[in-house]
Amino acid sequence: WGQESDDAHFIAHWKLDETEGMFAYDSAGENDGMVLGRPLWQPEGGQLNGALEFDGVDGFIMADFVTNPAESPFSVFAWIKGGGPGQVIISQQSGVGWLQVNADGTLMTELTGSDARSAGAPLYSETVITDGNWHRVGFVWDGAQRILYVDDIPVAADEQSGLDSSTGGLTIGVGRGQGAQTSSFWSGMIDDVRIYDRVVKP
Repeated sequence: WGQESDDAHFIAHWKLDETEGMFAYDSAGENDGMVLGRPLWQPEGGQLNGALEFDGVDGFIMADFVTNPAESPFSVFAWIKGGGPGQVIISQQSGVGWLQVNADGTLMTELTGSDARSAGAPLYSETVITDGNWHRVGFVWDGAQRILYVDDIPVAADEQSGLDSSTGGLTIGVGRGQGAQTSSFWSGMIDDVRIYDRVVKP
């Protein structure tokens, strides 16, 4: 997990180690994000160096289109601390929440499968991530399964023949971009967001 961003399979890597400013820089490519609202940079407060602290009111990061989940296997991971029911870690504008918190504080994803047996159904875990501790959360699509991870452990999985397409820009710390419900704004820390165009198995 300490590997640098020269991994040829990185799509994007926001280290969130900045100390000030309105941009979260993508150290793997050209997907720099704009920091909107009033998140606070925490240069020494992250799990890996610095992190960004969100107030749960209006703060989030907005980036342009990064990847379409339906096109090929991919993985997304982030460190988080805090959060609350209904709050979102990563989502796509005009799309769905990639990683978010269910009503009971557990990790879930709205990246839905195209399998006729479960089309449109979110994937839920039973693992609480809003306990105030740092957790590494992730979602992996390997071409046949959706898998949720918490702290390197798979906590939910199901078989799917594909994922629904989504081509909007990416948002970190809120659901579905600026038009999201107020309750989806993240309250807590987010650090080291990584997106790969390959399957990552912690």
